[in-house]
Parts: sequence; structure tokens; C-alpha cells
Amino acid sequence: MSLIELASNRSLWRGVYYYEDGMVMSFEKVSETIFAGKVRGNHSLPYNLILDISHPRKSTCTCPFAEGRRVICKHMIALYFTIFPDAYENFMKEVAAWELEEAESKEQHVEELRNDIAKLSRKELQDHLLNAWLEMEELRGDSW
Repeated sequence: MSLIELASNRSLWRGVYYYEDGMVMSFEKVSETIFAGKVRGNHSLPYNLILDISHPRKSTCTCPFAEGRRVICKHMIALYFTIFPDAYENFMKEVAAWELEEAESKEQHVEELRNDIAKLSRKELQDHLLNAWLEMEELRGDSW
């Protein structure tokens, strides 16, 4: 699995923001698949990273979230996108395509609901509205 696939959603998106904000201070290529880098974080000192592209879980970071654990942190994501800006561009294109697909799917669903609603009688509409209203009150914890 790739670094992006292994990262949690939170780490991935925070890493995107760190990349976009230019938080990566420096990096160097150690070998064909290993990079060392420094990334700014919430503390005054930067975090030191070793990024292993072939074996992402072997990557390390000195941040509190990742230190001593085999997890992908936001600093690793920021460093990865700095080293491979095309990967960032491809990722953002995939996100845009997914968002467009979701919007189209929602639009189609709303249109199907409108068609179904148009077929209901006034009494059926009132019953559905009452049930929906009661369910919303129950979800909010409203009491009678």
C-alpha cells in the first residue's frame, strides 16, 4: 500500500495543508526510495523524518503522534508531496473527480425523490412530513 493509502484521513488532509503552507524546510535523497527531511510543526523545533517510499510503515518522524509507532503522520504526507509534487496534483485531481461524482449522485437522488413526491397525495405528503418531523425531534432528543 502507498503512503497515501496508509494515512488516516485526518493525517492525510493535515499533511496536504502542511504541504500547501510550505511547512517542509528541507529534504535530501538518501537512496532510491528513502528520503530524510525536516518539517515545521507546532513546536519551535522542526521534526526529523525518514521517509521510506517502498515500505511506508518503516518511515519515522520525531513528532509526538508518530514517534515510536508505525503510523503515517501529517509531516510524512507533507514531505511526500514536496518530493513528488505530481503525486499531489494527481491526488487533488482524484479528489475533485470524486467530489464531482458525489455531487452528480446527490443531484440524481434529489431528482428521484422529487419524482416520487410528485406522485403522492396530499394526505400521504402530510403523513410523511409528520413522521419525518417526529424522527428529527427524536434525533435531537426533544421531549413532548
